[in-house]
Amino acid sequence: MCAFAAVLAVALIFLFVGWKAWPIATDYGIGNFVFGKVWSSSTNTFGILPLIAGSAIVTFGALLLGTPLAVGTAVFLSEIASPRVRSIVRPAVELLAGVPSVIYGFFGIVMLRPLIAHFTGSLGFGALTTWIVLAVMIVPTIATLSEDALRSIPLGIREASYAMGATTWQTIYKVVVPAAKIGIFDAVILGMGRAIGETMAVLMVVGNAPVFPKGITAPFATLTSQIVLDMPYSIGLHRTALFAMAVMLFVFSMLLVLAVRLLSKLRD
Repeated sequence: MCAFAAVLAVALIFLFVGWKAWPIATDYGIGNFVFGKVWSSSTNTFGILPLIAGSAIVTFGALLLGTPLAVGTAVFLSEIASPRVRSIVRPAVELLAGVPSVIYGFFGIVMLRPLIAHFTGSLGFGALTTWIVLAVMIVPTIATLSEDALRSIPLGIREASYAMGATTWQTIYKVVVPAAKIGIFDAVILGMGRAIGETMAVLMVVGNAPVFPKGITAPFATLTSQIVLDMPYSIGLHRTALFAMAVMLFVFSMLLVLAVRLLSKLRD
């Protein structure tokens, strides 16, 4: 019954957002909306291609920084750390997942932005600051799921590797990690979902200029940050465009979940 209610709630949300977004298809055109290069509410021009590019840049950049750190943390907790050390490090990693995103945003705008502005001569807003903040935010998700994947590898595989004369490191990177790679990919995809949907922290450090990114220290905007910025004063077609952006995010999330399901079937 609870599962049915959850599915029904998701379906109703999707139908509501899709209903609100439908005029953008009939009155503005899907092609003009998705592939348009200008977002300007003052001229009723609502092309979201720069926002899609911004979302993609912050997501993949955060994954490039955060995935090695998260997988390394998972390997350390699963294969190297003593039970005493693990009992300290694991709660600390899990605590990162419970920190409100606005705290990460404060850290980014108060600590990181001035440092990056000092070393780059820019304002400090943009992709570089956002990558670091999001990388820290996705570490708990990827590390926890990757550790579960590593622990699911049977002990006999490790023993067989040691019996053949392999060292601990050789066993880890040549046997255990490759055996758990599908589970680690699942974790990375779920971390990607966290990064692409993050709003508040990104809003505080990305710069919020709805243009194509001109560099890693230049301000730009993402789908989520633009929705939050414009929603309080939007009316008419402008508000419809924001709902259509929400539909785009919904579709991206569904594709990520579908990818996880396909990878899980492949692993089985």
